[in-house]
Amino acid sequence: MKLLFFDDFKLGVLKGDAVVDVSDTVRDIPHTGPHNLISGLIERFADYKGRLEGAVARGAGKPLSQVRVRPPLPKPYNIVAMAVNYMEDGTRSEPAPINAFHKSPNSVIGDGDTMVLPDVPATIFEGEAEVALIIGKRASSVSQGQAMSYIFGYTNFIDGSARGLPPSGNTFYQMKSRDSFCPIGPYIVTADEIPDPHRLQVKLWVNGDLKQNYNTSDMAHKIPRCIEWVTSIHALDAGDIIATGTNHRGLSGFQNGDRIEIETDGLGRLRFNIRDDLKRTWGRETRLDRQEKKQEGTTPQLTGKYTPVPR
Repeated sequence: MKLLFFDDFKLGVLKGDAVVDVSDTVRDIPHTGPHNLISGLIERFADYKGRLEGAVARGAGKPLSQVRVRPPLPKPYNIVAMAVNYMEDGTRSEPAPINAFHKSPNSVIGDGDTMVLPDVPATIFEGEAEVALIIGKRASSVSQGQAMSYIFGYTNFIDGSARGLPPSGNTFYQMKSRDSFCPIGPYIVTADEIPDPHRLQVKLWVNGDLKQNYNTSDMAHKIPRCIEWVTSIHALDAGDIIATGTNHRGLSGFQNGDRIEIETDGLGRLRFNIRDDLKRTWGRETRLDRQEKKQEGTTPQLTGKYTPVPR
């Protein structure tokens, strides 16, 4: 089942290329807004699945092209993103130590929305294409053997990053948690529709040019290990997110006017825009392009405020 919010945050289920409004079916779930309506549904999904399937079977639906798709998880309580969690096509000799960071719930945007690049002296702005899993029930000190049973579903995820901010070493919080730096969606796909989340192709396009194209089989610390590690630190609740990381070799700079698209096998395509009121520019090369030319680091800023002064 594919669950999404649309228009004024009505809850819908995707039926082919149409969305069926199932708001009435879940009206009795206690909630104060869409954020805890969806988490409440996830928590009670076993009780509501049959009702939802019945509503979808009866409903004609509205063409997806005629609705505004919203973030399927408008404000998760926890967004945990795994750090350096890919083998980078075999270029890493061993996995990096398992690590993660939080992104602010206020950083979430959805399909068709805009990521806004802030007026800060970042060396580059990037967005990492990732697969995210959604927790289905309270999870605390979960073993790897039980971990997959705690997954409700999956969605596309972009980890927006403002890299190189001063002072050196003061990184993840100010780099990752900025408003609009977490596009997700366009919908949640329940776990039963994804037979093996470790064999999914993930692609990201910038203005129609394919930049990232990797398979989740390259993941260093697999999903059960990620869930075990995160829940050994703190509990997760229904509707919380763990983003599983990315292969960095295809990353390139995001800049004003860009149209970004991410598509993962079975998870649909998420589209969003980039706005930078400063209209800064960077080269279009990827990290892999630079590596092949024996160049270090990310592509330098070319124009606009904060452009490095030549020495």
